[in-house]
Amino acid sequence: MKKLLLVAILLFFQNSFSKPINETQKLAATCKVWGFLKYYHPNVTDGSKNWDEQLFQILPKVEEAQTSEAFSLVIENWIASLGEIKPYKTVASEKKKDYFNKNFDLSWISNKELFSKTLSKKLKFIEENRIQNKQFYIQFTEDDEKGVFEEITNEIVYPDFVWTNKNLRILTLFRYWNYVEYFFPYKYQMDQHWDNSLNEMLPKFINPKAEVDFHLAMKELIVKLDDSHGFFGTKVLYLDFFGNKFVPFETKIIDDKAIVISLKNDSLAKLNDIKIGDVITKIDGKTVAEILKEKINYIEGSNIPTVLRNSNTAVFNGSSKNAEIEYTRDEKTAVKSINRYVYLDMKIKPEEKEKWKLLEGNIGYVNFTSLMYDDIPALIKNLNDTKAIIFDNRCYPNGVMSAIAEWINSQSKDFARFTYPDITYPGKFYWSKNFDIGSENPNHYKGKVIVLVDENTQSHAEFTAMSMKTAPDVTIIGSQTAGADGNVCRFQVIKGFYTAFSGIGVFYPDKKETQRIGIVPDIEVKPTILGIQQGKDEILERAILFAKNGK
Repeated sequence: MKKLLLVAILLFFQNSFSKPINETQKLAATCKVWGFLKYYHPNVTDGSKNWDEQLFQILPKVEEAQTSEAFSLVIENWIASLGEIKPYKTVASEKKKDYFNKNFDLSWISNKELFSKTLSKKLKFIEENRIQNKQFYIQFTEDDEKGVFEEITNEIVYPDFVWTNKNLRILTLFRYWNYVEYFFPYKYQMDQHWDNSLNEMLPKFINPKAEVDFHLAMKELIVKLDDSHGFFGTKVLYLDFFGNKFVPFETKIIDDKAIVISLKNDSLAKLNDIKIGDVITKIDGKTVAEILKEKINYIEGSNIPTVLRNSNTAVFNGSSKNAEIEYTRDEKTAVKSINRYVYLDMKIKPEEKEKWKLLEGNIGYVNFTSLMYDDIPALIKNLNDTKAIIFDNRCYPNGVMSAIAEWINSQSKDFARFTYPDITYPGKFYWSKNFDIGSENPNHYKGKVIVLVDENTQSHAEFTAMSMKTAPDVTIIGSQTAGADGNVCRFQVIKGFYTAFSGIGVFYPDKKETQRIGIVPDIEVKPTILGIQQGKDEILERAILFAKNGK
């Protein structure tokens, strides 16, 4: 009787752990373990093993496992095959880091629903005795003079990669998910938890119906970063989804309408009777709002203004040479056909803009699009005695930040601090020191400084605005910026899949965030449909008014 009771108890505990496990659960857990071992296990992080091949060998065994117990045993045997790990001894002289821990989360290694106690214990041991020197697959350089660089290294590109290879599709997902999991500084700010993104996207990588679906899955995954630096585009996407033919104009989305704001080619725009200020409400029978709803999952951006900024291709591109638009001009609505063009056929020429000029009322205007570092001495000579200077930062500046900060500041000021990835403890980031800008300058600019921003103010432009805000009398005017203020970590996930994300975290000295939020204007001004139609630059006009009366 006692023996039967003991057997019953043992069977109860065995069955209570031995739960069925589906394919998504198994692969999601395998993705996490594979990435964890890649960046934590000393015998893997040294590059001595073909880690991709290890994945391909373990996947069939994972597929065979039908219960959490069987799955755990597969992973335990795998870990055992990697060799012994020597316990790590802390050195007393090791410098302690000021950690930023919002990104860090290894709680999954204690998941009782998926992992046995012995497996969780082994994973925890690896965490505690992880590699403490150089990583084979990731490099990070912190140098005050050379700069800060995060680089993904030593990955096999697979030049013969074809989308029908399931193992390589899974590898693509596993690589990218773990890059983000351990080395993207803003993971904690995503709208969707990164674990949930993995579970959602796995079926799309495992069973795409066609090549374009595989590319769309990658695009959608990258968009989930909510990072304006997270670009991704392939020929397949343009040929089979967005369309590889473009319209010869740019638009701005206001109130679910596309307003023409610039012409890529004047002659082609004239040929199609397109004018700045035209309000386009439908394309090929669908409203702008309907198109955006269909394609919003495939448009990158840290915030809504930037997503809308990046939507021109999604809204207007197509495979056909023509598109039917419904538009309003001079309060009259009409429908007509316009031409689309192969991008190179539009022969787009960059617009030449004046570097600086003197406006009425002794107000200077500087355009960061054109201003170069060598122009700074002449700029100072011409505008140093003005009442105010408006710096147009609705663009990407050309490395003039330090020189401008030196001019408008009377002394050195702290303006930013960063979070850097700790490659000895992947997933953790640590705070840098405060970084300063400017220097002692009794001849600094004495007038008002006004900085114009909008959704085109991204990355170095946002960083420039942060540095300029340190000066004594600075006002930022405009609308929400792109919210991607770190350096760019570019990499190829697998053949043809080029992408990037923000590589370091950028904050104000008080640790206030900039990612997704952007540089918050002191005076908010947004362009209106009427203003665009009247040829006004409403942000610049508001800046001139402020320069004149301080209001």
